Amino acid sequence: MALPPGPRAPGIVNLLRFARRPLERLRAWRERYGDVVRVKLTGFGTGVYVADPDAIRELFTGEQSDLRAGEANSFMAPVLGAHSVLVLDGPEHMRQRKLLLPPFGGSRVAAFREVIREVAEREVAGWREGSTLVLRQRMRALTFEVICRAVFGVTESARVERLRELLGAVIDSSPIYMITPLARADLGPLSPGRRFARRLRAADEALYEEIRRRREQPDLEQRGDVLSLLLRARDEQGAAMSDGELRDELFTMLGAGHETTATALAFAFDLLLRHPAALARLREELERGEDDAYLDAVVKETLRLRPVIDAAERTLTQPRVVAGFELPAGVKVYPGIALVHMREDLYPRAHEFRPERFADAGAESYSWLPFGGGIRRCIGAALAQAEMAEVLRAIVPRVELRPLRERPDPVVLRGITLAPKHGVRVVVERVLQPPGSPSEGRGRKAAEVAA
Repeated sequence: MALPPGPRAPGIVNLLRFARRPLERLRAWRERYGDVVRVKLTGFGTGVYVADPDAIRELFTGEQSDLRAGEANSFMAPVLGAHSVLVLDGPEHMRQRKLLLPPFGGSRVAAFREVIREVAEREVAGWREGSTLVLRQRMRALTFEVICRAVFGVTESARVERLRELLGAVIDSSPIYMITPLARADLGPLSPGRRFARRLRAADEALYEEIRRRREQPDLEQRGDVLSLLLRARDEQGAAMSDGELRDELFTMLGAGHETTATALAFAFDLLLRHPAALARLREELERGEDDAYLDAVVKETLRLRPVIDAAERTLTQPRVVAGFELPAGVKVYPGIALVHMREDLYPRAHEFRPERFADAGAESYSWLPFGGGIRRCIGAALAQAEMAEVLRAIVPRVELRPLRERPDPVVLRGITLAPKHGVRVVVERVLQPPGSPSEGRGRKAAEVAA
């Protein structure tokens, strides 16, 4: 079986080049080798990137028995846990997915919007004119609190801070602890492996304590946070999730939903600040409060131009023809999210930030893939988009920000995600509206009519 063409460099060289400039490297590989590219990456083995939307549609919607996304994600199991929906395949994956989907449905996400707005308004209320902010850091603090309130159901500030300290210590650890078993080896009290194990144990204890607390709450049946909903959920056999399953899914929601949404928000601000016309239009439409079409378009265009995940992953368990190439078992196939988003035939002037492309028309099927697709599509996709929209709604009309860098932040690999290299450093130029101003959004329009 002849693998597709690809770079001949050693795996470590490819990995270092990709980590330094992932989007540029993907673009260069596609321009040289085409829509199907073989790449060897140290720590991940040989993989095949696919940039053909039709081939990706087949991977996401066709026969799934020979595709193992959970196996491809198995390196995350030491942190996320063996029950995480991300590392499971087959019937076990479908059971967990069915239990997890209802709490992230449309009506539930709509209820979470108020929580997101409250957290975002409290965040921006602390910004002062002349202060310097690293937006990715501020967005991480914001999205962590949203996770605590909407998912964990924790609102007390002391408990939020405790969870932030204990869970953040694990989330912020080097991804090498997931990728390399040797890094987790216990070589004594001062070894990195022992220190990581202590951090993980403390985080686990905090999560199990929250699960225990919630089980004991007399109002469990009335609560709407995700943890409470999962505690009440039952599978087709009437079985509930165990504490171990709950722990793993909570950690997965934190890892997959906190960092990624914060990074996407940092990218959104960086792009808007480099495109004054788009920022002005967004601010004007938010102040009028009539329609969220352009706000939603900004979110979608940000996720197109700056996807936080460059590709989905599938491991072949038997030979399979993908985009005309017969690939052997054991090869990882990467449906190329970023590569598809760069296609000029799908997105004219694809390198430009143009939200109007989504305001005027929706994306073609399998051409917009920031959350993957098929039975492995991100469960929290609707919540992530709602969170981005509500944070932009809360912040854009209230402050004027100035980027400290002349050019956009370079996109680099941080762990397994794409992120702005410098975190998007800005200065608060002006505070335009105080929180709760009646001149905000629909409130402003109502005030003008009343006047």
